[in-house]
Amino acid sequence: MISKRGSGFFPSVTSMTYHVPVLAEAVRSLAAGHTRGVDCTAGGGGHSAVLVDAGLEVLAIDRDPEAIAALGARFAAGGVTIRRGRFGDPAVLAEIAAFRPDFAVFDLGVSSHQIDSDDRGFSFRPGVPLDMRMGMDVGETAADLLGGADEAELTRVFREYGDERRGARLAREIVRRRARGPMTTSDDLVKAVRAVLGPRSGPADFARLFQAVRIAINEELVDLGRALPAVRDALVPGGTMAALTYHSGEDRLVKHAFREWAAACVCPPRQPICTCRGRPLGALEPKKPIRPTDAEVARNPRARSARLRAFRTRDAA
Repeated sequence: MISKRGSGFFPSVTSMTYHVPVLAEAVRSLAAGHTRGVDCTAGGGGHSAVLVDAGLEVLAIDRDPEAIAALGARFAAGGVTIRRGRFGDPAVLAEIAAFRPDFAVFDLGVSSHQIDSDDRGFSFRPGVPLDMRMGMDVGETAADLLGGADEAELTRVFREYGDERRGARLAREIVRRRARGPMTTSDDLVKAVRAVLGPRSGPADFARLFQAVRIAINEELVDLGRALPAVRDALVPGGTMAALTYHSGEDRLVKHAFREWAAACVCPPRQPICTCRGRPLGALEPKKPIRPTDAEVARNPRARSARLRAFRTRDAA
């Protein structure tokens, strides 16, 4: 089957090895005792399968049509409700609320399949097109952003999403290079990065800055900021939300949200009288993020930067 996406065509994927789920046993432990779970970033269904195995009824969501095809093949026998859409979309959030879950998991970032498929344009391997769109809901490609955004916007992307202190220099270099010709492949961005960061720059730098472009065009942090409180409110009392992050911006957003929700008071520090909600909305469980073991990283190197945070909502009064 072929799915049309933007101006190109992407073959649907039915492989059971679409993506290796990170911290699967930790997610299974957090889901224990729950009955209805939402996999907000289902991909090929790794974490959805963990939830099914733990006895949960599952709503699996993904914005990528290739992921939806893989989910359909994996769960052809039923047991999982599959929904295509971005988890920050109001219609999807309404569906999550109607599902009445007591568990939800976000596995943020990009899947192994997306990185490994050169035609998707997520990789910095030579000759890969600068695409990086996660779904048909995204109109702008990475090439469009790099070719059309002004210097200030590019600087913001590299500084905020790539933690790059030389973001302004990199933005100027891209604007200079695109005046001579369009930036269309990974080689074009890699050369710009090397021109600014120097010849010793390597895969870690490329991965970080390609990731920044991907986050920008897919509006990943915008969606996450919208979805976190909405999914929290959708959970029944005593429900648990888990989030796997791989990027500093993702992790800051999740960490700050969970910590604020767990605080009894969120008034300004110098305010003499509490005028906020006056009680926590739940608790961090566990209090510190869970990290993959050395053994898991050896099996799946893409797990190395993962952090799993979880928040449990208050029980019913």
